[in-house]
Formats: sequence, C-alpha cells, structure tokens
Amino acid sequence: MMINKIGKVTVYVNDQEEAKDFWIHKLGFVLKVEQPMGPDAFWIEVGPSENEFTTLVLYSKAAMEQHQPSKVAHPSILFSTTDIEATYEKMKQNGVVVDEMLRLPFGNMFNFKDQDGNDYLIREDK
Repeated sequence: MMINKIGKVTVYVNDQEEAKDFWIHKLGFVLKVEQPMGPDAFWIEVGPSENEFTTLVLYSKAAMEQHQPSKVAHPSILFSTTDIEATYEKMKQNGVVVDEMLRLPFGNMFNFKDQDGNDYLIREDK
C-alpha cells in the first residue's frame, strides 16, 4: 500500500489566532506546531491529542488567496468519536454551533461549524 495514513488536512481560516482558540479551547485539541511563515502568517497544526498522527493545518485564507486562489475551497472533513452523545453535549456546552443529531441505521452523526462557519461532520465509530 502506498498511502497508509492521512497526514494533514488544511483548513483555510480568516483569523489564525481565532481558529487556534476554537480548536484548542472549544474542542479540546492540542497545539502540535506553530511556526512563523513570513511576516503575516504562521504554520499552525492542531490535533486531537499529542500522539495523534493526523493534524489540521490552520492556514491563512488570505495568504493562500495571494498564492493559489483556486485552492481555498473548504475541504470535507469527517471526524470520528466513540461517544457521540457525550461529544454532542460537550460541544454544545462549549458554544459550538451544532446541527440536530442524525440517527441513521449505519450510525449516529451530526454537523458542526467552526469559527468561520465552515461545516464539519462527526460520526460515532466504536
């Protein structure tokens, strides 16, 4: 097999500090990397835990629009949890905008929005 993991998913954000605050303080992620990238942007990576391999890169939308404007479409990202009910309640307590829980034959899931209004999906995988 050539590819065995998802390494990083880039999320283009309007304000990197606001995005970092959202992922760390509202969703409980950890800061994995933060390095300057020129005068106005940083390379910021967050992940669900210190030992999780896959990370989100919180990249400046404005910086990317200057270099590759066609690349700033928001990616589709599906997150996984082993306790959808607790996750749903914790996100609501943290002020995260969440949609109604979808209870489907193949699993329970819900959509949530980040600080810029981008949609994500989280489903229960036991």
